[in-house]
Amino acid sequence: MSRKYKFLEKDGLYFVSFATVNWIDVFVRPDYCEIITDSLNYCVKNLGMELYCWCIMPSHLHLIYSARDNNPEIILGRFKEHTSKALIKAITANMQESRREWLLWMFKRAAAKSSNVSNHQFWQHNNKPIQIWSANVIEQKADYLHYNPVVAGFVAEPWYWRYSSAVDYYTGVKGLVDICLL
Repeated sequence: MSRKYKFLEKDGLYFVSFATVNWIDVFVRPDYCEIITDSLNYCVKNLGMELYCWCIMPSHLHLIYSARDNNPEIILGRFKEHTSKALIKAITANMQESRREWLLWMFKRAAAKSSNVSNHQFWQHNNKPIQIWSANVIEQKADYLHYNPVVAGFVAEPWYWRYSSAVDYYTGVKGLVDICLL
């Protein structure tokens, strides 16, 4: 992995994006999104994640966060490890999932190509952390993250996207995940 894809300043504020293997649209069912929101809330309450913005798209996530204990890579690693196991379990148990066999085959196939994953690989390995240094960049990344569902054509306004912190910022209503406002 190149140097630009690492958390260089452990006490920094980071914008990260990470996707499912092969950019598979998994987060099209509320049950799967709930695993993500519950896990984000767990990280905030128990692991020292200071979460400022988040958005779940069908195949990927965006976060702006920092780590109270200066361990952003550890928090993200634990989040990805837990959610990958929980999502594979949920997909396996979901008899209404019309793509169940195909999804599990794709995750198994991805694991077979990876030297450090056994059984199923859910997430791509890279996180592309970008340290945010200024108020202008914070605003740009927050807008990008919140407007992602609008640009994709899913909603007309960011606050209509259920799986995002946009509702917290644009309406003042508390969203699904506990965040710190920027």
